[in-house]
Amino acid sequence: MGNLARLSSRISRIDISPTMKVAAEAARRRARGVDIVDLGPGEPDFPTPSNIKQAAIRAIEENFTRYTPAGGIEELRAAVCARHSADFGTGFAPNECVISAGGKHALFNVLQALVDHGDEVIIPTPAWATFQDIVTYSGGTPVLVPTSEQEGFAVTAALIEPHVTERTRAVVLNSPCNPSGAVIPPDEWERILYVAARHNLWLITDECYSHLVYDGVPFSVASLPGARGRVIVIGSLSKIYAMTGWRIGYMLGTPAVAAAVVKLQSQSTSNPNSVAQRAAVEALTGPQDFRSSMLAEYRRRRDLALNLLQQIPGILCHEPAGAFYLYPNVRDLVRESVACDTLQLAEALLERAGLAVVPGEAFGTPGYLRITFAVAAAELERGLERLKWFVAELAR
Repeated sequence: MGNLARLSSRISRIDISPTMKVAAEAARRRARGVDIVDLGPGEPDFPTPSNIKQAAIRAIEENFTRYTPAGGIEELRAAVCARHSADFGTGFAPNECVISAGGKHALFNVLQALVDHGDEVIIPTPAWATFQDIVTYSGGTPVLVPTSEQEGFAVTAALIEPHVTERTRAVVLNSPCNPSGAVIPPDEWERILYVAARHNLWLITDECYSHLVYDGVPFSVASLPGARGRVIVIGSLSKIYAMTGWRIGYMLGTPAVAAAVVKLQSQSTSNPNSVAQRAAVEALTGPQDFRSSMLAEYRRRRDLALNLLQQIPGILCHEPAGAFYLYPNVRDLVRESVACDTLQLAEALLERAGLAVVPGEAFGTPGYLRITFAVAAAELERGLERLKWFVAELAR
């Protein structure tokens, strides 16, 4: 085979998404008839609201099924800017917005446009695995900065600044955080923005969980004075509007970065799905009461899951302030079991208890498990009962 067997070096720098890997293995077992409780994926279990689905149906009936501009239709870009302004008090214009095939796609495009070989990108951990992989794929170097569980996994300017070097290009932050649920407060965002300005860095904020905040109000660093020209927002309709499969995300930034992202999209995906774009316009401009009712249900599930976890010996878990994940410390379980790490512990849970969770290695923090509560309460109870059974078996 010779050269035909060789793959590019850049594709070998990354691995398949850990959460997708867990979901795929759970699906394989389920297809064989195994009863699996899947607390791994980060996907709302709510159906997409009816008004959004009806907008998609109208788009199809009106034959809105052709190519659109590479960066998305003007109507949707304007709707994104207007919604972000209404929610956070920002002032982005449509030429500073690009619509993409999901928030992950938006992040990929932005980092491809900004990061060169040798550039460093600061990423506090625990962090969504995709941050690190996209930086690596771009030829950059991820600089992983651990946060402290004792401090609630708080991300601070004081934590970030010592890791800035002459090669640092950007800082990528996610608040509320996947997987820890930590939320950066507005006053800390001000200090982080000051550090970014002092060192002339891009500040990339992943706002995919922006409205899933249980105390206080949602906040965007892009609303602060001095953010313009330095902050790039990555957003998505997946979590907030239960539109994961529709694949609509966006970036908000400078006209120059937006133009670079459009150039990249024109040579890769051509354009986001036309029908989904029309649906997204309705999501952003239509009734918003769905968001508050969904948040209330997530809060109820969070409290239920925390209460159940606290009854399991050897597991410690802080209360997440946002998003829809629990991130318990299970180091004692690793020591008590045959597992050498939480990768093996997660495999054992799937094999012996029929419970799918994501190991902390996926987020740069071994010793933890990510457990989603974006599932029905009954399924959540069933899954945590299996975890309790597994721990009891270890103690025998």
